[in-house]
Amino acid sequence: MNTYDNFWNWFEENSPDFFNAVKTGNRIEKSFFQKLTAKLGELKDGIFYLAGMVDENIAELIFTPDGVVKNVVFVEELVRAAPSVAGWKFTALKQESEVQDATIQMKGHTFDKDILSFYSNDHPEYPDAIDITIIHKDYKEENKEIFSGGACIFLDNYLGELNFINTIDNLNVIGPEHVQKEPVPAAKLKDFLTWREKEFLEKYEGIRHNTKNDRYASLEGILQNGKPIIAIVNTTLLEWDRKASHPWILKAGIKFEGHYKTGMPDDDTYDLLNAFEEDISEELKDQDGYLNIGRQTSDSIREIYYACKDFRKPSKVLYQLMSDYKGRVDFMYDIYKDKYWQSFEHLRLQ
Repeated sequence: MNTYDNFWNWFEENSPDFFNAVKTGNRIEKSFFQKLTAKLGELKDGIFYLAGMVDENIAELIFTPDGVVKNVVFVEELVRAAPSVAGWKFTALKQESEVQDATIQMKGHTFDKDILSFYSNDHPEYPDAIDITIIHKDYKEENKEIFSGGACIFLDNYLGELNFINTIDNLNVIGPEHVQKEPVPAAKLKDFLTWREKEFLEKYEGIRHNTKNDRYASLEGILQNGKPIIAIVNTTLLEWDRKASHPWILKAGIKFEGHYKTGMPDDDTYDLLNAFEEDISEELKDQDGYLNIGRQTSDSIREIYYACKDFRKPSKVLYQLMSDYKGRVDFMYDIYKDKYWQSFEHLRLQ
């Protein structure tokens, strides 16, 4: 099960049984969920789903990365590759809905437009950051994970999963006793975010950065365990005043067998790490919106950092490199939003 076509051929063959399981609910766990979960796991880690009936004749299967940004593109590709299957509708990501239809129940608590409200937190030093506080009327601190999780699912359903990922930079959930500003009804959140996003796009439309003439610095230090840390960073970029135009951070961490005293690579490993980094830079170019911030090496790990305008291409490039370098390089990668590059504060020259 290594291609989208393989997956859909298998699904189509079994679609009548799957449809019956969803429609009747009979043995749905064994007859549908277990089989689908196993096949998706063979195809790609990190693809989840929801299933239900649109009407008497159509079952819908919604694929979701469950909030993991680097898997969004694979969910979208999977659905684009789907054939037309009688009785089925396939959807990439949770779609937006009217606020009255976004209600959920979680662990005995309700999340809806009457229970939830919000306000925006302003940060003069980060004017484009969208920092939202959600107020739940029945919030209890001892169950904060339930209330945070429930609020996020509500926003997935109300805003749409992709819109939630793209627009909100930081989210906090509190109870009425901790409110610091006048709450706004949850039903007005979508309009507020649309206004903020339009303002943001107009401000940064067309911005590019050419790194050809940028300045770089080599930084050295000592870890608490006594081993050295060495970093090479683009100091021009770290002082750039348009960071928010590239809000997505790609972080690739590569483990290697370093010298037992220094944690630094030997010559052959150093060449391999550089080749890996060059392969990334061949695909992710500054003129296309992917800025190489730099790298640091310490204690048998090299970390490579990019700031990106978009998260889809970096997701695919790094996933492909995991296959290309399998058995030669042990690495993991993540993509997350950091509109003001606060992740790199420790690399700035003081």
